[in-house]
Amino acid sequence: MFYPIAIEIGGPDQAFGVEVPDIPGCFSAGDTMDEAIANAREAIDGHLAILADDNAEIPIASTVEHYLRHPDFAGRIWAVVEVDLARYLGKAEKVNVTLPVRLTHRIDRYVARHPQYSRSGFLAEAALEKLAADA
Repeated sequence: MFYPIAIEIGGPDQAFGVEVPDIPGCFSAGDTMDEAIANAREAIDGHLAILADDNAEIPIASTVEHYLRHPDFAGRIWAVVEVDLARYLGKAEKVNVTLPVRLTHRIDRYVARHPQYSRSGFLAEAALEKLAADA
């Protein structure tokens, strides 16, 4: 999942500030743009770990476009930080899912070409993307 981050430009005596609009209270900063983005990833991971420990809902990421014209973020530069949500969603649970055979074959062919996925991982990511679009 890609979380948008709003970056406030720093200066010679001021750090680059970062806010993660989809995760209330998630802020970070860095002396350079690259450091600010790296620190944002750490801040996101920290917030999501706390939410997971509290059994709270993990926020679904919005698109950058969702925030582009939001007055609270006027003048900010946008970037996205990729986060693997699997480790925050709880332990794995085996479920029985029935799919059409041709769809299963298409999924398996896709997974064979993209080794970062298992069939389950692919289905989980597809579900998260659909849920994010509905948010």
